[in-house]
Amino acid sequence: MMKEVEAEASTSAGNSTEVVSNGRTLEHVTPSGSSCSNLAKKLLWHGGSVYDAWFSCASNQVAQVLLTLPYSFSQLGMASGVTFQIFYGLMGSWTAYLISCLYVEYRARKEKENVSFKNHIIQWFEVLDGLLGPYWKAIGLAFNCTFLLFGSVIQLIACGSNIYYINDRFDKRTWTYIFGACCSLTVLIPSYHNYRVWSFLGLGMTTYTAWYLTVAAIVNGQVKGVVHSAPTKLVLYFTGATNILYTFGGHAITVEIMHAMWKPKQFKSVYLISTFYVFTLTLPSAIAMYWAFGDQLLTHSNAFALLPSSGARDLAVVLMLIHQFITFGFACTPLYFVWEKLIGFHTTQNLLFRALVRLPVVLPIWFLAIIFPFFGPINSAVGALLVTFTVYIVPALAHMLTYRTASARQNAVEKPPAFLPSWVAVYMINAFIVVWTLVVGVGFGGWASVTNFIHQIDTFGLFAKCYQCPPKSSHS
Repeated sequence: MMKEVEAEASTSAGNSTEVVSNGRTLEHVTPSGSSCSNLAKKLLWHGGSVYDAWFSCASNQVAQVLLTLPYSFSQLGMASGVTFQIFYGLMGSWTAYLISCLYVEYRARKEKENVSFKNHIIQWFEVLDGLLGPYWKAIGLAFNCTFLLFGSVIQLIACGSNIYYINDRFDKRTWTYIFGACCSLTVLIPSYHNYRVWSFLGLGMTTYTAWYLTVAAIVNGQVKGVVHSAPTKLVLYFTGATNILYTFGGHAITVEIMHAMWKPKQFKSVYLISTFYVFTLTLPSAIAMYWAFGDQLLTHSNAFALLPSSGARDLAVVLMLIHQFITFGFACTPLYFVWEKLIGFHTTQNLLFRALVRLPVVLPIWFLAIIFPFFGPINSAVGALLVTFTVYIVPALAHMLTYRTASARQNAVEKPPAFLPSWVAVYMINAFIVVWTLVVGVGFGGWASVTNFIHQIDTFGLFAKCYQCPPKSSHS
């Protein structure tokens, strides 16, 4: 494995060898006599290959939104649901590619200036700062941190929502308190370099859950008098569309995942390939659930709510709970990095102390999950107001401005991809993404999502104890 690292230098320190690539410490290995514990740590803990990046991207894309996509189909209708999934999946893959190009450009420019990134993890706002200046840094920092904050909130809400369907001894709000404490343990995971086994397990869990939803819906069959009336209202239509936009907007952590790779330049097609795999999970499950339950999904934003209690369903719930713990860590880790840099502890090597420093980041996330427990509507609101800018508009504009001059295009580290004839074509795609996202995502999507979100507050109130809970007698 270490042969892949292509280390540029190594320095001995005590009983260990520090392996450095492109000025960044990758891992510490014992120079003689590898033990079983070292081998296990190497296999399960130190991940930096292209496969690790693929697992991280795919696992992060299909978290709790897998359970809300049938709800989106009930708002959009079958044809629009499938079309928007494919469209936003490809659009998300393109902007993830743009982010990867900008990261490589920034890294190359800094290394020419002999800047070392040893013990420093590059983040998106730093890339924007290095390429476009402090104003863009502020924009990137504001949108990215706010999006990841609410992305973490959504994971906690999902935990409380899911566990209720196999154990209603406590209401959803109480379960959210409990899982908030559990998810705070993610402070112990240093970086994405250490998510190897978690990414692998997480994708396996969502794969099982997706196919459970598909098979269970088909076996259960269409409910009596099933109705497929969508689309009926513009508010519902654009709410569903922005939820799907959110589904394929999980590349806000692209830079951190790339930085954890041994060879970041290999990332270019990773996100696209992971998206194709995600299609095999999201499309069959959403189609089957909407076919079986139709308009009933309009009042059940969590797909588990409509499926009968069984061992297979309970297993799916448990696996999703574990995966949501993993996804909480994925969303929170960049926030941990920002907080560490803000208070000056980002370079500390004491992992326990670093974990304690990170704990204050979890507290506001925990609190917001208790205030706004609206599983489904909050996805759409975050998609319309935050994902649109964070992973679609800002990357496209940043790419256009970075390569606006002839000299920048001529000296670009990454040239336009082979399937596009020129930089003009790249600019046309980027311009289309900016305009489409502003009009459809922010404009119509923002209006619809905020309207729906306010309706949930008016209906259930803030700090709702048990949002959309079925009567206890209806499930076990």
